[in-house]
Amino acid sequence: MTYDLFMGDRMFSSWSLRGWLMLEKFGIPYRSHMVGLYSGIMAQDLAQVAPARQVPTLRTPEGVVVGQSLAMAETLAERHPDAGLWPSDPAQRATARWLCAEMVSSFTALRGQCPMQLLHIYQGFEPSEATRADLERIETLWAHARSVSGAHTGPLFGRYSLADVFYAPVAARIVGYGLSVSAASRAYCLELLSDTSVRQWRAMGATVNYDPMPYAMDLPTSPWPVGTSGSARAVANGPSINANCPYSGKPVTDYLEMDGRIWGFCNPFCRDKTVADPGAWPKFIAMTAAG
Repeated sequence: MTYDLFMGDRMFSSWSLRGWLMLEKFGIPYRSHMVGLYSGIMAQDLAQVAPARQVPTLRTPEGVVVGQSLAMAETLAERHPDAGLWPSDPAQRATARWLCAEMVSSFTALRGQCPMQLLHIYQGFEPSEATRADLERIETLWAHARSVSGAHTGPLFGRYSLADVFYAPVAARIVGYGLSVSAASRAYCLELLSDTSVRQWRAMGATVNYDPMPYAMDLPTSPWPVGTSGSARAVANGPSINANCPYSGKPVTDYLEMDGRIWGFCNPFCRDKTVADPGAWPKFIAMTAAG
């Protein structure tokens, strides 16, 4: 039972991140299809799932097309009741649905003034009054969720749920623009962004070069706070310590050097996503530890 997920750019598409996390975090099998969000071929790439016209879009194993993130979430929760997409407690589940629905329908100032980007932290960004009001409302909702669940730290409802999926891109906006929130809210944001799946998503996004850079601002920047390349860098030649790619098991053709040792991968994408954040990839870390 494998789904097809049609999604846009990883570094900038907040809704695509939500769609991917719905499947990735809850162990639901899927194939991903990248849509030309910035290349002008988006309509062409989505033609096979018409009348869907936005990302993400889901196609079920039976061929049913589901557009819009909230509809995708409910469809997956209905079809996979044991996966735990929603909290099991009825009050928590109702509250989580409320938070997700308000995310979809609201916070237009924050979303408009602060497009999601996972590149760096902008320094000196000044949010509008409307954006500050959105942040205040978001913190109110997060506090309410914790009052219902009793979870003072970590996921809003104690266990990772669709509520955390829907607010992960919000966390990226708060951190990426240096927006002022409480210490507790900032800790929650950093926890969402530190999740291995989110780090992997960002690392895969870092393999793409942009010209021009979407949503660029003329402001100084500081490094993204979670996940770095460290000493890892792409190199042209081996030999590598390993003969097979840690991800696919195929023979190596592309290489990186880290801490004076050379490791191999089956294609440039596998190498470059690892260069972007070696610590995000458990299979790579296990290989280097064993080597």
